[in-house]
Parts: sequence; C-alpha cells; structure tokens
Amino acid sequence: MLKDLPLAKVYQFIEPGPVVLLTTQAAKEKPDVMAMSWHMMLEFEPPLIACVVSADNHSFKALRKYRECVIAIPPAELAETVTGIGNCTGADTDKFGVYELTPLPAKHVAAPLIGEAIVNLECKVRDTRMVNAYNLFVVECVQAWQNPKLKDARTIHHHGYGDFAVDGEMIHIKSKMR
Repeated sequence: MLKDLPLAKVYQFIEPGPVVLLTTQAAKEKPDVMAMSWHMMLEFEPPLIACVVSADNHSFKALRKYRECVIAIPPAELAETVTGIGNCTGADTDKFGVYELTPLPAKHVAAPLIGEAIVNLECKVRDTRMVNAYNLFVVECVQAWQNPKLKDARTIHHHGYGDFAVDGEMIHIKSKMR
C-alpha cells in the first residue's frame, strides 16, 4: 500500500543532477563558492543551465550584479568539503582558504575555476526574468574545462538531510540522439 510523502521531501526523489560548486567574484572581495544541487539543463547548444540560488545566499548578490559564475563539478572524494561549503556562508568565511580549494583563472569570467573539479563551466547570466519570483537564473556556458586526471571520477547527488548517492555503474544503450 502507498503511503503519504510529505511535500517537503519531494526534492529528494526528483533531484536529477550532481551537486555542483558555483563560484562568483564580486569586486574588491575574495572569490566565493557555494554548493548547489538545484539546477537543470535547458538546452544543448549553446548549453543553457537553470540554477536556483537563494536570495539569502551570499553568492546571490554577486551573481545578480556581475552576471557571471563558474559551475564546477566536484568528484565524490570532495563530499565532505562540498557539505562544509554548503554549511557556511561566504559573508564571513573564506571558503577557498578554509576548504583548501585551488582557484584558477577563467578565460571569460572573473569567477575562478576550481582546480580539484572534474569539470568547470564558465557561465554568463542569460536570463533573469524568474529571479524575483523563484530565484532562478538561466546561465549560458561559454567555456568548458575538463580535468583529464579526473575523467573517471564519480559525482555525488544530494538526497537531502546529509544523504548523498555516488554515481554508479555506467551503461550504454544505443540512441538516435547525437
């Protein structure tokens, strides 16, 4: 028999993508990084990504004002670091320093890449029409970087309340998509 699921727990089952780290750079401040799991792909080329960044989050102001960021996909080995980043604020914490992340210069945005990430995506905000209502930014990836040393690394997926799943076995099924 089916059982009621509290609506506040729905996200635990619908969460599609890996936990990512979003970096921003405000003028005259240290770069900031936040953990983010509420995002989704909107388009293939150019790659468009929808990101929900709470207005209460320190990164929100920089993302809104400077309209650029980096989305870095961390390996599962950084799960505790990612959780730590998500449990503090850049308003009073130098997260790159505390969590010993390596900021690397990006090509098209001021926000730093993260040296320990599997992939770094330089992004520019393309649409803010849903920011006031839903804190949802649409960003366009303008440059992507892959760490060849981490090409087989697994990602983590947030299931709420400190629970994460680690990517598992890959399977390939013939597809007509490019």
